[in-house]
Amino acid sequence: MALFRLGTPETPTTVRGEGVYLRAPEPRDFPAWAALREQSRAFLTPWEPTWPPDDLTRSAFRRRLRRYADEMAEDEAYPFLLFRAGDHRLMGGLTLGNVRRGVAQAATLGYWMGQPYAGHGHMRRAVAAACDFGFDTLRLHRIEAACIPANAASRALLERAGFQPEGLARAYLKINGAWEDHLLFARLESDRAR
Repeated sequence: MALFRLGTPETPTTVRGEGVYLRAPEPRDFPAWAALREQSRAFLTPWEPTWPPDDLTRSAFRRRLRRYADEMAEDEAYPFLLFRAGDHRLMGGLTLGNVRRGVAQAATLGYWMGQPYAGHGHMRRAVAAACDFGFDTLRLHRIEAACIPANAASRALLERAGFQPEGLARAYLKINGAWEDHLLFARLESDRAR
């Protein structure tokens, strides 16, 4: 239940950014999503939770979509796929999750990029668009993110996107089968004025 929500956020069909757009996943996305995730498996594995054995199956994708729909309906999370604007190519995904209302008005940012598209600034532009959506549409005060200290690309992305470092959380998330420390970052709505 969303307490102290300021207005009812409408889940947009599309969140537009510079040369990219974000859209909630749909059943038609399964083939491109599964192919990109499989192609990028070795690239993503060090930074993600262990994938279930059936993760890339159509039935698992349908379950994922049902969970996403429930989370959006309950104002708990807003998952998006990331597309390149010019050719509508699926490049990755991004979620504003763990939405907390009441006195917090906060969410947690998570993201993944397919290996062929990494390092070209696409995710930085997607994160900027997602933050605008979080602050303007969801009316959040704070967006948090975390990354493993060894993930230099993710750390640089967050810093370029205006996130400020806030500390280290020991054994914060179970990533690739092991509890990993994470650097904590946050961006406030008021940081946009700087």
